[in-house]
Amino acid sequence: MNEVYGIDWKSIFVPSFLQIGEIFLRGTIVYLFIFFVFRVLRRESGELGVSDLLVVVLIADAAQNAMANEYKTVTEGLVLVVTLAFWDYFLDWLSYRFPPFRRLLRPAPIILIKDGRLQRRNLRKQMISEDELMGVLREQGVERVEEVKRSYMEDDGTISIIKKV
Repeated sequence: MNEVYGIDWKSIFVPSFLQIGEIFLRGTIVYLFIFFVFRVLRRESGELGVSDLLVVVLIADAAQNAMANEYKTVTEGLVLVVTLAFWDYFLDWLSYRFPPFRRLLRPAPIILIKDGRLQRRNLRKQMISEDELMGVLREQGVERVEEVKRSYMEDDGTISIIKKV
């Protein structure tokens, strides 16, 4: 009776409850591990380059087996997706509601230009070339570094600029 047109609907949608708990636990462990690895690397970016995108795809593929343990039903796959979305939302909520968590979960802005002078150490640390920074300055209508009072790499990877008056 479970098979209609040769499809075993029970095997597609009905997981064992033991598997649901295991998938939630595996998804939680892998999500938090990858989140903190990226947080330690402090490589945040508003725009993903080709190499950044490749790293994300490869990590997702590598982590899939650790998270899923070869789940069989659609429901188990949906539980894994919901688990990852839950942790993403929950960590954003924590950083919004509690300032101590914000400092842990979101990097502080990093100064790139101070009083018209490049902060080369911070540029190296963030792997931003002078040419890349100059491109951002030009997009904001700034021709020379000396015209900038302050410039920061924000926590979302964007570069903000405060011009001298």
